[in-house]
Amino acid sequence: MVSTYLDYNLIARDMKVSLKRVSEQTVVARDTQYYKENIGNVSSVDAFLDDYRLYSYAMTAFGLGDMIDSVAFMRKVLESDLSDASSFANNLTDDRYREFALAYSFSGGTAVSQTEAQLDEIIGLYDTSILNIAETQKEETRYYNIMIDKITSVDQLLNNDRLRAYVFTAYGIDESTYSRQTLRNVLSSSSDDASSYENTVIAPQITSLEAAKAEAQSKLAAGGLTDAEETELTRNITTYANSIATLNNYLDLAAAFDFDSDGTVTAGAAQTAENKDATNELYVYSNSRVTQQAALLNKAYFEEKIATITSVDELVSDTRLYSYIRTAFDLTGVTVVSATIKNILTSDPDDPDSYVNTVGGGDENYIALASAFNFEEDGTLADGDSAQTSAQTTLTSNRYLTRYNDEDDEADEAAISAYKAAVAGMTSVDEFINSASIYDFALQAVGLDPDTASARTIKRVLTSDLTDAESYVYTLKDERYVTLAKLFNFTTDGEIGAPTLAQSETQIQETAKNYIVIKSRFGSEEDRTAAEEEGEYYTAKVAKISSLDEFLADSRLVTIALEANGIDPEGVTSDFLRDIFASDLDDPESVINEQENSAAYVSLVTSFNFDSEGNVLREDQDAIVTRQGLYETLDQYLRQTLEEQAGEDNEGVRLALYFERKAGSLVDAYDLLADDALAEVFRTIFSLPDEFSSVDIDQQAKIVEKNLDLEKLSDPAELKKLLARFAVLYDLENNTEVDPAVTVLSSTGSSVGISADTLYTLSQLRMGG
Repeated sequence: MVSTYLDYNLIARDMKVSLKRVSEQTVVARDTQYYKENIGNVSSVDAFLDDYRLYSYAMTAFGLGDMIDSVAFMRKVLESDLSDASSFANNLTDDRYREFALAYSFSGGTAVSQTEAQLDEIIGLYDTSILNIAETQKEETRYYNIMIDKITSVDQLLNNDRLRAYVFTAYGIDESTYSRQTLRNVLSSSSDDASSYENTVIAPQITSLEAAKAEAQSKLAAGGLTDAEETELTRNITTYANSIATLNNYLDLAAAFDFDSDGTVTAGAAQTAENKDATNELYVYSNSRVTQQAALLNKAYFEEKIATITSVDELVSDTRLYSYIRTAFDLTGVTVVSATIKNILTSDPDDPDSYVNTVGGGDENYIALASAFNFEEDGTLADGDSAQTSAQTTLTSNRYLTRYNDEDDEADEAAISAYKAAVAGMTSVDEFINSASIYDFALQAVGLDPDTASARTIKRVLTSDLTDAESYVYTLKDERYVTLAKLFNFTTDGEIGAPTLAQSETQIQETAKNYIVIKSRFGSEEDRTAAEEEGEYYTAKVAKISSLDEFLADSRLVTIALEANGIDPEGVTSDFLRDIFASDLDDPESVINEQENSAAYVSLVTSFNFDSEGNVLREDQDAIVTRQGLYETLDQYLRQTLEEQAGEDNEGVRLALYFERKAGSLVDAYDLLADDALAEVFRTIFSLPDEFSSVDIDQQAKIVEKNLDLEKLSDPAELKKLLARFAVLYDLENNTEVDPAVTVLSSTGSSVGISADTLYTLSQLRMGG
């Protein structure tokens, strides 16, 4: 028999070549191919356990070959929720079971309507949609004012989608139900022509509808009706009112344009400057929000009209002026009515007995409003005075422009709060559809109109399978619907499901845990505290990552992920990691597989769910093996097979290979002692008697700690010396011929050995001392 060291070194000096040699063996290649081709089809614990070839392959890979027949036990392992510290797999002392459960995730993630990242994104989109209203108004108005002057016919106007949408918005015409011929007739009509469409068709319809409405209202007021009759009359009155409003909108539309009966422009342009301005105002005011455009129009109106005001009554009776000064001086509360404003405007701020100082209690807004105008106590102006000086007008407008959107901002905050509260308890797509605080908010956030969108369409969008390129949401060819679907985690059945994250919930916890262990296992309490803080940062931040670019932009996240996978971050650049993540894991010549520590990089890459473009991959939720679990199984199976085959010829080689593979992950002496194979290597290295394993475990741990520096096991050179000594002593114990060169190698410069004090302690323990 060749010496243990030479056999071990022959395999370990180029592990990739050794593993490749094993992978090419007929049986190994056939079993691996079967695993690759079939593991993706398994979607349940039963299916996995029933396929012996798949199940045994996976068990062998994780060193659990002796437990293959313990199906009931392994079922409990696989069904464990690893996020629950008290789950079955987490309570087993052998970490192999937890690692197995981590790779084969049958329990799935936690079902949630939205993750924190999705919630932040939808609120951000909502805020952006609010900002876009003003920008859209500005741009569409600019476009309209340029293009309307170029229109020479009704058909040109109706054929231009942007102009038509602008006009329809301004005059309250429903794009989805309008009749082109009716609109053409309306726009080609003139109120001055008795035979025009508006006088022969529209006007009679309005008269008829108003008569029908009046009759219905009369019947309703008379009483003596059944509930059904009252309901029907009320519904009819509403219908009549809506129809009248629509027809009046048609008349307003006809009056705003100058087209002849043949549909061509009468003279000059389709609209006068005055009608164009009026259309602009109607368009801006069509939105319930006071946008910047609306605020500027209000400002212009105020500054033009205030110069003509001669009394308080005149000012307060103009609703636009009245609303303007209430907003400017922050007097919008429900208790502030027109009488309040009149009393303030006729008060003398310098008179302690005046309204602002007595009833108003010296309120700064009351005083500011009174000081901004020049009315007498009777509400008139003194000879030669104006309602405001130019300085007072400027002050009022400045105050208005800083406060015009306060109410909208408060309403937005309330909408966001209501949304958060409602979505937190949402459990199905039906609840989404039926909750106005969710439905309206979400649709507005992605740019859809809640009033016109089809609830049936929205439901089909939210239950689309985003992993299927042919699912309903993609057939709409509208990115807004795709965005909406991605913001929620509904299953195709309409229930909430587990979210798609850059890393699974379990993997996030595992990465943080590994990092903490690696950074603190040989450090101080301060090191552990610092590592835990970084782990908390990672857990909170990585769940919000939606792309590889976002991940690489956060150096703290990158460092934690690298170190958690045993990779030194020193010198690892973003460009290099980009190449690593873009590598073909199945190509032995790809960048990732050419790295010396390729297994660590594969572990890193497969712990994330990024697709080839660096976006979060929406994987099939039914797949039971994680991406990392798949490649870990393939790699571990080869290593386990290599070690088993080496052990058939020389058990010492198998022990050495196993020790080399596991040594770097040891946290403390108890980890080593809990693994029989690792403990045997330790006993051999230090020539400990068989009775050592019968000594109290704490005493064993003390001996391990005194004689073996576990931190140095991560140093390849130190580990090589240790295994060289193991090989020599193993051969001596098993009467194998030892190569003198190996003996020299194992002793030169080595401080490995058991002291006399330790041997004395062991002898005392054996004798019960």
